[in-house]
Amino acid sequence: MRSLRFCAAAFLALTFFKPAWAGSQAGGEPHFPVEQIVKFSKQVEKTLAQKGARVAIIARAGRPPSELPEGMHFTHVSFAVYSEISTADGRKLPGYAIYNLYQSDTQPDTSSLVQDFPVDFFAGVAVLEAGIVIPSAELQRRLLDTLSSPTYKSLHDPRYSAIANPFTLGRQNCTEHTLDVINAAIYQTADINKIKASEKAYFTAQPVNVSPLKLMLGSMFSAEITLFDQPASPVTATFETIAGYLEKFDEGAQVVIITPES
Repeated sequence: MRSLRFCAAAFLALTFFKPAWAGSQAGGEPHFPVEQIVKFSKQVEKTLAQKGARVAIIARAGRPPSELPEGMHFTHVSFAVYSEISTADGRKLPGYAIYNLYQSDTQPDTSSLVQDFPVDFFAGVAVLEAGIVIPSAELQRRLLDTLSSPTYKSLHDPRYSAIANPFTLGRQNCTEHTLDVINAAIYQTADINKIKASEKAYFTAQPVNVSPLKLMLGSMFSAEITLFDQPASPVTATFETIAGYLEKFDEGAQVVIITPES
């Protein structure tokens, strides 16, 4: 498994003088027994399948809620795509592949697009909880077309910032990339300028409720924090704002929160 920090767009309760995503790295020490993570991952897949989701937006909580700023709960957002999964012993089974933008472990101001699976996605979570948005059938169809086209990769900007402004170019995090792909699918375009224009017109971003001093120190001491793309009052995209956007503009979209079965 690649050594990558999970993109944590919403994690802004930063202790800026130590690794901001300590405990949230792929392949790192899990906070829950492996069996519990596997069980929860299967529960998420079962829920998606029961709802007939071919593609969904999926989020996880990489930090305890007490460590996150007001208005933010989930820390990493990706696409879950119903796929034929090849197992190590050569079998092909139905399941969900996760399309991620992950922050690099060795170069924290860069990111990569990586596919993995639900058990990997939830491996380092602090809370066993999943946020799910299941788009309308039409938007799912358009998303599948976009995710399988060159547009998906072309919308990736490897210059990473944990608090990337979703309305500008030059820095990107997992939530901004997810939002860009959603709008590419909605408008069936790869033109980033058209995508950004639609986001400015219709998307409501989340204010970054962290003190200006913390943000300034973060930008000075943490490569993954920058303010150059931000207005005086910084904003970012989150799972919650993306969910609200689709509930408003994608008729038939469903938002589901999944917690472990008793």
